[in-house]
This record gives sequence, C-alpha cells and structure tokens, in this order.
Amino acid sequence: MSKKASSTSVAIDYQRAFQDAPVGQALGRNRVILDCNRAFAMIFRGSVEDLVGTTFERLYPTQAHFEQTGSRIAPVLAKDLTFSDDRVMRRLDGELFWVHVSGFTNTPDDPHRDTIWAFTDLSTGRKVNSALRGSMTPRERDIAALLIEGKTGKEVGKALGISPRTVDIYKTRLLRKYSVSSTPDLVQRLLAG
Repeated sequence: MSKKASSTSVAIDYQRAFQDAPVGQALGRNRVILDCNRAFAMIFRGSVEDLVGTTFERLYPTQAHFEQTGSRIAPVLAKDLTFSDDRVMRRLDGELFWVHVSGFTNTPDDPHRDTIWAFTDLSTGRKVNSALRGSMTPRERDIAALLIEGKTGKEVGKALGISPRTVDIYKTRLLRKYSVSSTPDLVQRLLAG
C-alpha cells in the first residue's frame, strides 16, 4: 500500500491526539477553560476535571494580572489572530513559574470568545523565587508580578488602579526587603532560583 493510500485510509482520532499531545493545550471560551489536555493539567498540577469549566484567572498570580493580560492581548488577537509570550503564571498549588503561551482566536471580532492555547513549562530554565509567595503582602505580590513583566511604575499603577506614587512606596519596601538598590536587581532577585 502506498504511503498516500495508507494515510487516507486511517481515521485520525483528534480527541486522542489532543489528549496525548506533549504540550499543554486548552480550549477557551470567554476566558473559561472549555477543555484541556493531560499535559496542561500536569503543568498546572491539577487534573483535567479540576480545570475544565473554571476561568483562566486562577492560573494567574493575581486578578489584576489576569485582567491586564486579557486587555493587552485582545487587540493583538483581533488583528493577527495569534499571540505568544513568556509570562509568570500560578500552578493550582500556588507555585509561580514561567510558561510560554501561544494562542489563536477563531473570532477576531470578539478575540476571547473562541480560543485555542498552547502552554510550555519553562520552569526548568527560569525559576521564580519562592519569595513571591512567601513574605510578601498581596499588594506587594501584585506589584512584583507586574515588575517581573517589565512594567514601569506608571504602568503598574494603571494596571492596579493605584497612583504611581503608591507603586513607588511599595517598590521601595520591596527593594529594602530584598536588600537591592534598583528595580532590575529586584526583578533578578525575585527570579533567582
């Protein structure tokens, strides 16, 4: 049998291909997980049942982070149909980690309505210091997560709905807490393994 004939006579089991894919995949509708594969569940340290039907928000360091990321990627998805970046996310057990995310929308007029996402765990090469979970207040964690993304004080303030001066006060506390003298040093310290 020729190669072409054999490939057309074999039915492709797309559900099995989705579930057994070596990269985490999730189908989303309006930022709710409609379905995900086992690799996605493993990345986030849960089961498929733990994740399906829940919002992606629980996988972000903070609600503000979730909202800001959604606002940032929607125009790109609407224009290009695809989006990808590296970001800090949160496993179900609370651990923060780096992940590469790639997405596609089937509905550019409403970019979050019908999406497909692929997630690759980058934590073996890039660690997020446990300090992000431990000794920080919730507001410090919000600010630290956005600083890790490279946001300026003004951008952090806008994302969190606080003044840039308030961001500076919290950033100064973080600099003292981690014995560093600059924002890049703080980010480096927070990302240190």
